[in-house]
Amino acid sequence: MVLLHERSLRSFVACWQRARARGLTLPKTDDPAYQSLDRLLGHVLWAAASYMEWMCESLDLPDPGFPAPPPLEILAEQADHHLEAVIDGWRQPLATVTEARADAVERPSRWGVTYGIDAMLEHAVMHPQRHQFQLEELMGATSSS
Repeated sequence: MVLLHERSLRSFVACWQRARARGLTLPKTDDPAYQSLDRLLGHVLWAAASYMEWMCESLDLPDPGFPAPPPLEILAEQADHHLEAVIDGWRQPLATVTEARADAVERPSRWGVTYGIDAMLEHAVMHPQRHQFQLEELMGATSSS
């Protein structure tokens, strides 16, 4: 799942870069994560770090120590660097966690939904995929207009 998450994040960032190069504008919404492409990038990268932090807290593991994301004004130019920092932070924390230990954990997420470790891993993999799908749909809609 960690490797799938890495693949999903890399694919999302590549898609995000294509959307940004095309000047894609996101539809109007009250959701702060969708106020701009740069905010969406920040949302996806921040969420990835947050999911791992939640799993480490849930398993009584040390904080993985993710760096703070760069300010929104420079996030786009530092996207690749911050992506690598998030991916690096995902590589080790769960390496020694047994399936039995992971299966024994179930607790509320930061948004209130109860998850086990396996379900949070699946959520983490799907999150960038969902946003990539949204961007691809928007790019497809604008290219066929």
